[in-house]
Amino acid sequence: MNVDAKQGRLQQSVCQWCYGHMPLEELAAEVARRGMVGIDLLEPKQFAAVKQHGLVCTMVTSHPLEDGLCDPQFHDMCHERLTASIEATAAEGWKNVICFTGNARGIDRETGMRNCIAALEKILPLAESKGVTLVMELLNSRVDHPDYMCDRSEWGVELVRRLGSKHFGLLFDIYHMQIMEGDIIRTIQQHHDAFVHYHTAGNPGRHELDDQQELRYPPIARAIADTGFEGFLAHEFVAKSDPLDALSDAVRQCTV
Repeated sequence: MNVDAKQGRLQQSVCQWCYGHMPLEELAAEVARRGMVGIDLLEPKQFAAVKQHGLVCTMVTSHPLEDGLCDPQFHDMCHERLTASIEATAAEGWKNVICFTGNARGIDRETGMRNCIAALEKILPLAESKGVTLVMELLNSRVDHPDYMCDRSEWGVELVRRLGSKHFGLLFDIYHMQIMEGDIIRTIQQHHDAFVHYHTAGNPGRHELDDQQELRYPPIARAIADTGFEGFLAHEFVAKSDPLDALSDAVRQCTV
């Protein structure tokens, strides 16, 4: 293995859903062995499994991806689930809770942004009081998530600007944004203040970070580290090869 993420400038983690065949306790042990800090996208009932290995949950789940903040019919449900996630995250002294715009369902971009602002302004005071950050994910609408509203960096950055809260930011998913817009390093350099979390994966296919895909992760990782980024970079790929070998290679590439 011979990898240790602690030797680099980035705090690395991994998304649990990509290793659904592996018991969480086993995955947590492997993550800790590689010098990583935690596991992404867990719910509170899973927290104990990572804590016993000295890890944190680097992003806590909340409401459904498709049914999100851009559509008022889902606001009450999202508020309830975000509240529960914020409380659980704060109780552990952790930081990040994910949120989504959801699908547009015919809502135009400007109306959707105003709807997101209305929903977030209702829940952000709780997040701010608890020291928790709400993190909206940028996802591609071309391949994986048709009709998802927050599918461009520019739209998400404008939402961050309008809200103006230190407790709201974006999850810049490199795989998704490669599909939608490319120009990954320049976007990171220009808008890093809005990006509080990153996800990795190879494109095409969301597979491991190998020579069969079009992204080169060492320079991307250096670009992120060079911005002074202090958050988490989580690996979110589905390996075609041995998944733990692929994870070791990803850690190695992003230890910069």
